[in-house]
Amino acid sequence: MIKGSFKRDGIKKSVHSFELSGHAGAGVKGEDIVCAAVSVLAFSTVNGIAALSNVEPLVDIDNENEGYLYVTLREDLSEKELAISQVLLENLLLGLQDVEEEYPQFVKIEVSMR
Repeated sequence: MIKGSFKRDGIKKSVHSFELSGHAGAGVKGEDIVCAAVSVLAFSTVNGIAALSNVEPLVDIDNENEGYLYVTLREDLSEKELAISQVLLENLLLGLQDVEEEYPQFVKIEVSMR
């Protein structure tokens, strides 16, 4: 199962970080559409933040075991950088919740305040 965790700032309510871990197990490696959907959403978001806000989010990927991604925003973002990042992160959250709704046996997404 893929588990996702989003952390919101307690004051601004903005998404500060997200973590994805695990494997969907919905198909054989290379043919798992659930894993592919989650991967595309996550990496498109990270790349979009970097390209559109000119800010590199802090990223931790486990290349050894695959199936782990942690992304957090820097604390010193301008209002514009934060706004762009938030649109993309909220879109990621909505997309992952859609995948979770379609495939609840393979994806679990949680949101909490930090």
